[in-house]
Amino acid sequence: MGTKTADETGAETSAEATTEEKVNVAKTDAVTEAEDTSAEDTAADEIDDEDDLPESAREEGPTGVGQGAGAVVSAALGLVSLTGSWVGTIAAQKESLLSQMHNSQTSNVSTLLKEGYGDVWNVQALYGGIFALVALIVGVVVLVRPAFGAPGKPQAVWIKSVSWAGVTLAVIGLLIAVLRYSDVLVSLPAAS
Repeated sequence: MGTKTADETGAETSAEATTEEKVNVAKTDAVTEAEDTSAEDTAADEIDDEDDLPESAREEGPTGVGQGAGAVVSAALGLVSLTGSWVGTIAAQKESLLSQMHNSQTSNVSTLLKEGYGDVWNVQALYGGIFALVALIVGVVVLVRPAFGAPGKPQAVWIKSVSWAGVTLAVIGLLIAVLRYSDVLVSLPAAS
C-alpha cells in the first residue's frame, strides 16, 4: 500500500490536473459573466441618460403621422368631390322639394326646368366644389409642411405621393364643379 506504481501516480496526477482544469474553467466563466453583467448595466445607465446619446440616436421630433393622415384626408376629400357626397345629395333633394312646392301651381316649363333641375345641379356642384376646395387646401398644407417644420428631416415618399394625388383630384373636382355650376359641362335643355 505504501508503494505506488508509475501507472497509479500518472493516473493520480492526471485526475488532479483534470479537477484543477474544471475549477479554473468554472472560475473563468463566472468572471466572464460578471464582466458581461457589469457591461450591460453600464450600457443601460448610459442609455438612460439622454444627454450622452449621439445625435442620430435621439428622437428628432414629429414622426409624420399627422402629415400622413392629412395626405389621406386630402385624397379622400378629392375623391368625394368627384363622386358626390351624402351632404350634397341631401341638399339637392331639399332644393328639389322646395322647387316642387314653389312651382306646384305654376305651369311655366322653363321655370320648372330651371328651379326643378338647374338649381338642384347647382347645389350638387356647389357641395362638390366645397369638398374639392377643402381637399386642395389640406393637400397643399401637407406638401409645404416640411418647409415650416423640421427642414432637415425629409418627408416620407408615400406622404408626398398621396398628397399629390389628393391635390390632383381636388383640382379636377374643382374644375368640374365650376363647369357644372356655370352650366358649361351639363346645360339645361331648352324649353320649347
